[in-house]
Amino acid sequence: MRLLITTALLLTTLLTSSLSLALETGDKAPAFKLPLLTQKGQLSLASYKGKVVYVDFWASWCGPCRKSLPLLNELRAELKGQGFEVLAINLDEDVKDARAFLKEFPVSYPTLYDGEGKTPTAFGLRGMPTSYLIDRQGRVQSVHQGFKPSDISKIRAEVIQQLKQK
Repeated sequence: MRLLITTALLLTTLLTSSLSLALETGDKAPAFKLPLLTQKGQLSLASYKGKVVYVDFWASWCGPCRKSLPLLNELRAELKGQGFEVLAINLDEDVKDARAFLKEFPVSYPTLYDGEGKTPTAFGLRGMPTSYLIDRQGRVQSVHQGFKPSDISKIRAEVIQQLKQK
């Protein structure tokens, strides 16, 4: 019984501490450098300094991602010339699943792969999909959990607001 209570307290502590680590508006976005998913090379968040960046965590098994990736692709195509970029970070265990997904739902923005799961831990990811709008100074301006197609108009408005900030 004592072991059960100790385990329950430990789990509660871990859950509570992990929730408190989740990034919030105004927090500095964690640095990362990850391999590209569909081509050779790596990208870092630091290489987009001075741009508004939408960091989107996704996986092939994520139902809402089937809708979000194509809509984010349209948004990126519309606003890229104004200093906006989308960085999609895949969290599949098997990279083959991610690549198959992108064949079905191709995007023109950079897709990265984090098979080790370090980046979602650094961001304090709570669920899938989750995205972070990062301003030109590298600060989180909004966090989006989940996705439905009607969300894209709110995301677009937030991105445009950040693009107006110099």
